[in-house]
Amino acid sequence: MHPTQFLGLNGLKLAADVGGNPANPPVILLHGGGQTRFSWGETAAALADNGFYVVSLDLRGHGDSDWSPDGVYVIDLFVADLLAVCATLGRPASLIGASLGGLTALLAAGEYATQIATALVLVDVAPRLNPAGSDNIINFMRSAPQGYASLDEAADAVASYLPHRPRPTDYSGLLKNLRPGKDGRLHWHWDPNIMFGATSLGIDNYQRFSSAAKNIQAPTLLVRGGNSEVINDESVRDFLELVPTAEYSLIQGAHHMVAGDRNTAFSAAVIDFIQRRVSHGASAHYD
Repeated sequence: MHPTQFLGLNGLKLAADVGGNPANPPVILLHGGGQTRFSWGETAAALADNGFYVVSLDLRGHGDSDWSPDGVYVIDLFVADLLAVCATLGRPASLIGASLGGLTALLAAGEYATQIATALVLVDVAPRLNPAGSDNIINFMRSAPQGYASLDEAADAVASYLPHRPRPTDYSGLLKNLRPGKDGRLHWHWDPNIMFGATSLGIDNYQRFSSAAKNIQAPTLLVRGGNSEVINDESVRDFLELVPTAEYSLIQGAHHMVAGDRNTAFSAAVIDFIQRRVSHGASAHYD
């Protein structure tokens, strides 16, 4: 994997890591809200090793990508960025999206007449969410508006939020998700306007997401963490009614951040699905 850059809506710069042969079938990875392209663990490299051209994006306002110039973040802007990246690739891609990235991929695959998805993988997200679980994530993202005084303090906060994970002794991974502020403190590597701005992301519109799901034509896989607080049995039943052809994979022992909790099992499930459902000879042109 090596770093590069794509252009989103109106030329907004999107950071990415790419890997594999560009002539191979493309796969686009879209992380969750408040995360970065590094949240996928070894999944990107594993996909590249298995014959895919992988693009792992930082969503606008996250990681090394540009922030929205007007401070506005709505789901349609993330979708527009994804469509621009697909146009740059020039052909449909398999879309793998977690949480916010999954909802972005769902709308892109289900609301546009042009086929941009050869496959769709939704990672612990669906039109029907468990409000308590979603609120828990939002509350954590809003819990430190002034940032952290040190890496130890940030690690303590993460350990409290994710008690099922061992507290890291190596902070290099955590450091990729933080940025030093002008105040000398460490802040999460995303634009505060995403959580503290005046505009809602618009991720709670069940009617819109369910309508998009009904229109999906690409092979679809829903991946759920066995201990997820965001997706429950009702979420799964509802989604499989909306998309009767979809497959479903439960990753035992994983919470909402499935790839981070059980990366080997997650990668194996996703790679198996895409290899079975996407032709390695796919070369349809995207207009």
